[in-house]
Amino acid sequence: MKERTLLPVAVVGVLVLWLTTVGLWAVDAQKIDQRSVDRLPGEPVEAIEWKLVTTWPKGLPGLGSAPENFARRVGEMSNGRLTVRVYGAGEVVPPFEVFDAVAQGVAEMGHGAAYYWKGKIPASVFYTAVPFGMTAQEMNGWLHYGGGLELWRELYAPFGVRPFAGGSTGVQMAGWFNRELKSAADLDGLKMRIPGLAGEVFAASGGTAVRLAGGEVYTSMQTGVIDAVEWVGPYNDRTLGLMEVAEYYYYPGWHEPGAMLEFTVNQDAFDQLPQDLQAIVEGAARATNQDMLDEFTARNNQSLTTLLTEHSTKLRPLPDDVLDVLYINAVSALERLKADDPMAQKIAASYEEFLEGVRRYHEISERAYLNARDRVLPPISFTDQ
Repeated sequence: MKERTLLPVAVVGVLVLWLTTVGLWAVDAQKIDQRSVDRLPGEPVEAIEWKLVTTWPKGLPGLGSAPENFARRVGEMSNGRLTVRVYGAGEVVPPFEVFDAVAQGVAEMGHGAAYYWKGKIPASVFYTAVPFGMTAQEMNGWLHYGGGLELWRELYAPFGVRPFAGGSTGVQMAGWFNRELKSAADLDGLKMRIPGLAGEVFAASGGTAVRLAGGEVYTSMQTGVIDAVEWVGPYNDRTLGLMEVAEYYYYPGWHEPGAMLEFTVNQDAFDQLPQDLQAIVEGAARATNQDMLDEFTARNNQSLTTLLTEHSTKLRPLPDDVLDVLYINAVSALERLKADDPMAQKIAASYEEFLEGVRRYHEISERAYLNARDRVLPPISFTDQ
């Protein structure tokens, strides 16, 4: 009789416990669901903050605006879950220490040009520009559909750094000179700010290559530390005021036909992000890469008009014999690089194969179209010529 009395009580107890558990679960689920609803228009429940250091002066149009645009895109796409704070050259680290800062975790991200790390990583020059090499769109094709990005990540992996394409300036100008170039002989003894593999080429052609950050080029030209400078093109060159310290403006940019910039990310920091934030970082970098090329295409046109109509800029093409000697020395410099560095040889094989194929197609597409357009449209003229 006692066991029969206790049995209903035990059943009731289990039932009460079950109902209590279900009730608590429902309340928690409602709270979780409410938090999810509240999070969408409001503040994020959990936020991650990254530092992004750059090689550019803070606020520099074009080059400097790319990392700012990237940071804005990441913030918007993640609804504030990932905040990227951008620091200009010298605010956290000097401009040429950006790569090391990212590798060492001083900053989670960097923005700069890969050829700045040439002394540490010789093959990095392929990921900014190769003299007489690929244009911006050809580079984008190689990186994203020709195996170039995979090789880039293999190159940086030993340093714990993950690279992304970070924008392109398009074909650059050959630079500003304080005297006219009439022949290749005028390169002898000329001191020029020109980095990367192109610096080696310029030195082999009789000049002296000088490595300077963007914030130093104006004063260096003004004080005679250098005789010439290549920076980017009309848009950024006008921003730095280079038309005030040099008279002759030469084209084309043989040294940087499609200068590619880079976002670098500390691999450990990237791995710690949830998958959706990793995708946002990749997507924002890809969007910024294209956006920068779009901006330079529009702004260079406007700025060139200003340089020619409102300043005493003398626009000149490089003499053919100057281009010839630069090309010969570019081939030699590239061969030395490949001979000295197995990774450079591996990357060069991929780069050169892609270049050969894309040149073949562009012969009947890009070049053929431009020739056809020039045939039917009025010829281009410049006010100073």
